Amino acid sequence: MSPAEQQFLSRNKLPESYLISAEKWFSPLLEKYKTTRDRPLIIGINGSQGSGKSTLADYLCTMLSERYQLRCVSLSLDDFYLTKLERQQLARQVHPLLETRGVPGTHDVPLALETIAKLVDGSAETLIPRFDKSQDDRMPEAQWDRINGAVDIIVFEGWCVGARAQTEEQLVEPLNALEAEQDADRLWRTSVNQTLAGEYQTLFGLLDELIMLQAPSFETVYNWRLEQEEKMIARLGKSTSDGHHGIMSASQISEFIAHYQRITEHSLREMPERADHLYKLDSQRQIIGYLYK
Repeated sequence: MSPAEQQFLSRNKLPESYLISAEKWFSPLLEKYKTTRDRPLIIGINGSQGSGKSTLADYLCTMLSERYQLRCVSLSLDDFYLTKLERQQLARQVHPLLETRGVPGTHDVPLALETIAKLVDGSAETLIPRFDKSQDDRMPEAQWDRINGAVDIIVFEGWCVGARAQTEEQLVEPLNALEAEQDADRLWRTSVNQTLAGEYQTLFGLLDELIMLQAPSFETVYNWRLEQEEKMIARLGKSTSDGHHGIMSASQISEFIAHYQRITEHSLREMPERADHLYKLDSQRQIIGYLYK
């Protein structure tokens, strides 16, 4: 095992067995992406919360650098959330549910487009925004990452990366209690859908490849998201009383993921047919199938 692989396992708190599984399933990706091009290759990774998107992004960047000396940068859609203040303003102006981060409309898409454009250009330093979920706010610019010069590959992961909007007819019936009780007039989900159909498609149109980690159902997402929260608490070693107000209880997580249900379920139905690489997951997040174009 190389030092880079050891560091990868340590960063992600993974057992050595992960590398065996990754070699089996992700070798086709490494083989396809190893060739240098005249501009950075932009790879999108879609998957529901807790499906392993950030781990896969880290693995790809680690191995492409280790084996092929390619310069790879990983971006997360989550790091482009609007600030807490901006979402509060959006909630007052459009709909109260938009204060909760996650859905299209709560990201700074122009900032994401600008960041990717700078990375593609590669002629100057690029600042990479970072979002602190435990504080539910964007980190100060002084704490952002900095990338100097050109890169070979950009990996862009996010729960709704590559997602498409629904028809107006599909928005009519509420999917859960959140929509029925807090969005009875469909204003929130209509706003989200229209935003997804607009500037987000410009952002997703930059992707050269789309990888999907397909959960077996939306019902599994709650357990995955709860596990994420527990890992974050363990990493911080702090309680919510220490100022980490973004940390959620089990009941809060249940309500939180309801915001994501509509687009997640829509993507689970329609995205597999158009993804360039489809990894089917079981309820334990183990890959049980791989399809590609």
